[in-house]
Amino acid sequence: MIFEGGAGCAHDTRPDVRKWSAGSLMPQTLKSRILVVGGHTRSIGKTALIVELIRAFPEAAWTAGKITQFGHGVCSRGGAACDCAPDEHTVALDWESDASTGTDSARFLEAGARRSLWLRTKQGRLAEGLPLLRKALAEGSGGMQSSGAPQNVILESNSLLQFVRPNLYLVVLDPEEADFKESARCYLDRANACVLRRPLNARESASWSGVSRLLTGRPIFHQQADAPLPGGLVAFVQERFFGTAGILL
Repeated sequence: MIFEGGAGCAHDTRPDVRKWSAGSLMPQTLKSRILVVGGHTRSIGKTALIVELIRAFPEAAWTAGKITQFGHGVCSRGGAACDCAPDEHTVALDWESDASTGTDSARFLEAGARRSLWLRTKQGRLAEGLPLLRKALAEGSGGMQSSGAPQNVILESNSLLQFVRPNLYLVVLDPEEADFKESARCYLDRANACVLRRPLNARESASWSGVSRLLTGRPIFHQQADAPLPGGLVAFVQERFFGTAGILL
């Protein structure tokens, strides 16, 4: 895993972030393949795509996770309203243990993931949660590292791209949804492929300005909500993700 700042986006320059970017907070000894799924807004099927990929590759023994940044007034500990101070409860990470709760992390377990986690931070404080993520993935690797096989990790996030260069980054887009997160736009040019829920509009709204240009030359897979995973996407992940070596975490 390579830690860096993403070009063209605003970054946190506090000392803890610079240390993390240099990879000095913990020894880089865990080899993992990292697949990140992002998207331009909420409720467009990012979690569903992860569920489908877990089911498509059950032999991968996935460690799956969701990363959430909460806005003002919402606490990272439980994802609910809280009166904590800005510097309190900045990060929290939990492993999911019950596949029947219906939460996103539970859906990953139900789909067949070996382990599933939920990392929560306050908005703009993701860097402070990265040591927790690294430690959790190291603990979650179990006996896989003794066999020399890399751990297969699949995470839902856009902002993680500020710090990580994954083996594969898939972005989910629905042109019928006007909202376009800045975090998604920042890293769109780093997407290895795009999953379109509906066809691109001939005339882009202001929030989508320039998106077609950023997607030029990238594989695009069309999949409507609740439709089967495209065979071409399965083959693409098989080649471009599982065909790569693990990287140091």
